[in-house]
Amino acid sequence: MTNSAPTSPAIHSPQKHRPAFQLGLAVWSFPGWIGDFYPKGSNSKTFLDQYGQRFTTVEGNTTFYSVPSSETIARWVDRTPDDFEFCLKLHRDITHAGLLVPQIELAQRFHDTIAGLGDRLGVSFLQLPPRYGPASLSDLETFLTAWPRDRAPIAVEVRHPAWFQADRADTLNAMLDRLNVGRVLLDTRPIYSTDDDPQKHSKRKKPQLPLQPIAIGDYAFVRLISHPEFDVNLPFLREWVDRVGDWLAAGKRVYFFVHCPIEEHSPHTARRFHTMLTEAGIDLPPLDWPAIAAPIVEPSQLSLF
Repeated sequence: MTNSAPTSPAIHSPQKHRPAFQLGLAVWSFPGWIGDFYPKGSNSKTFLDQYGQRFTTVEGNTTFYSVPSSETIARWVDRTPDDFEFCLKLHRDITHAGLLVPQIELAQRFHDTIAGLGDRLGVSFLQLPPRYGPASLSDLETFLTAWPRDRAPIAVEVRHPAWFQADRADTLNAMLDRLNVGRVLLDTRPIYSTDDDPQKHSKRKKPQLPLQPIAIGDYAFVRLISHPEFDVNLPFLREWVDRVGDWLAAGKRVYFFVHCPIEEHSPHTARRFHTMLTEAGIDLPPLDWPAIAAPIVEPSQLSLF
């Protein structure tokens, strides 16, 4: 996996117009959305088609666990609109096996597979485990230098607490900026802002880490872990409205993904955030799905996350 001198990534071919703001969720295949976000009678074979009619991007969390075949990639292309984008998470064998440099060849094969998405390939992201700390900075830089950033933009999510210390954060951000690599902004504040614990039945809890809302390079990449009760999210969403507006005004592209420990609520939170942005005067394409009431979800369904 080789790359020439750092250049601004050609995220999309120049002949295609892409909205500067991309809004989506963590997944598209979630049966709990049938009869709500998806019409009654929907099944897994129609989920992606319907999702692509409602949002403009999606996190590909499934690629963390399984690399799709070229045939699957081709089906994804056939079943999504021309301006849709997949933001895929690198496979765990690349990111969670220790140092990254020994996995460069594996990462090349991963890239070669997802490159089949063509113009539908958005910003991929490298989610590092909590044990991967600042002592491995040179390993991270070597890996990112080898990644073909001019053809496949990438963002990095760090989870070791030391990365968030001021001096080490500055060092990391400077390296990412030099390579024109984004930094994933994981915002878990909503789920840690109340006495209840919406993750108490989750096997994969999101970490409580500081938020450093800085857009590095040409784009911002936000992952908001929202609370099931929408009003809890409001003060955080208002902050994001201001930031998104500032980034768009500065000419940056923004990818914004909404998660929730009770996944039924994610589409509604995302849609209401879109409404908040437009009410703030930000010119966005409309979301093309009918108005529906927010779901009523019993507490026992917390285990769905």
